[in-house]
Amino acid sequence: MRVLISGASIAGPALAYWLTRYGFSVTVVERAPGLRKTGGHAVDLFRPAMDIVEQMGVLEPVRAKKTGTEHLTIFREGVRKPIELELRRVMNAVSDRHVEIMRDDLSEIFYDVTRDDVEYVFGDSIASISEAGEVVFDGGRTETYDLVIGADGLHSNVRGLVFGPESRFTTWIGAYLAVLTVPNHLGLDGRMEGIAGVGRMAAMYGAADLEDARAGFFFRTPEPLDYHHRDVARQKELLRARFEGMGWAVPTLLAELDRTPAFYFDSITQLRLDTWSRGRVTLVGDAGYCPGPAVGGSTSLAVVGAYILAGELAAHGGDHTRAYPAYEAEIGDYVRRSRSFAVGAAKRIVPRTRFDLWALAQGMRLINHLPAALTKAATKISSKGVRLHDSIELKDYSAFNAAGARSGRTSRP
Repeated sequence: MRVLISGASIAGPALAYWLTRYGFSVTVVERAPGLRKTGGHAVDLFRPAMDIVEQMGVLEPVRAKKTGTEHLTIFREGVRKPIELELRRVMNAVSDRHVEIMRDDLSEIFYDVTRDDVEYVFGDSIASISEAGEVVFDGGRTETYDLVIGADGLHSNVRGLVFGPESRFTTWIGAYLAVLTVPNHLGLDGRMEGIAGVGRMAAMYGAADLEDARAGFFFRTPEPLDYHHRDVARQKELLRARFEGMGWAVPTLLAELDRTPAFYFDSITQLRLDTWSRGRVTLVGDAGYCPGPAVGGSTSLAVVGAYILAGELAAHGGDHTRAYPAYEAEIGDYVRRSRSFAVGAAKRIVPRTRFDLWALAQGMRLINHLPAALTKAATKISSKGVRLHDSIELKDYSAFNAAGARSGRTSRP
């Protein structure tokens, strides 16, 4: 069976890996002229995603690229003394198996492990998709596929073509995020520094293999901002206005806006669709169920979603009328709980009042002083909380192939 995947970031190559393992013929089309190696930001892989990474045979490359950020120093506006936090204590409580890695590094690892078995087409995009699977590309060629899958992110082209305008499915959850590449003028190595105030927070971190650093900005507004997601000049203008007058290293970071090689700006928005499938087309990762950038564990969710979608297609012999509903049923609870967690995280991550700012500081101090075993035990009380990403159990699809028959394999290599 011929499968077309739109998007070569995380979910797309992960899905392509599993589909080719099961015997499908896969093409990945990517609008960008090549792999995006323009900066990226740090993302988290929790236990289920790490288990999948290990089954893909790329555990060591992923570990080798971990950011190594284990310490946080945070200042508060109006307070001279900073607060210190061991991030390793937090992440050990959140997940039994975790790696923080730069998004572009993870994308490259997934691409490298699939490039010999998957056809990658860069610098092109899908212009139209018919019910029969006929796809017209922006470049003018036409091909027919048995299945078409959108793995092209929050602003998915495939979703727009098949399901309609993005505005029908998005729910803004109150905040905005910006990330830019900056010189590592603070000499950060294994640590993050930042400043928090009412309604806004800025931080800077390095990574083990980075010569430069990343600056991240979170802020909330009473109402959604008026801008287009491709209008970079307007986004930078909004960012400057929101962080004007903030201390610490913020003026230096904002001064890099006009010369940064990589800039990302977006609302912290959830996608809420009743179904991710229509005919031969389905969606995976942020294209279908983004819980909210930076607050909902969307990278782990995308890796798990790709694994489940490929597995259900193999288990049902490529019959999308059965595989797609099974995929949605299998991952649905995880998606819903990720959404709920993200809404709460978006409220907590940027203090709304002076009291919230004080409470954030007290919480960080408490984590530092609690025994690690007690902190971990407390987080295990409910899988609906911080350990939700470790709570999903993965099915084993290794016995199936593209025909839906048992292949004789009992485990993945």
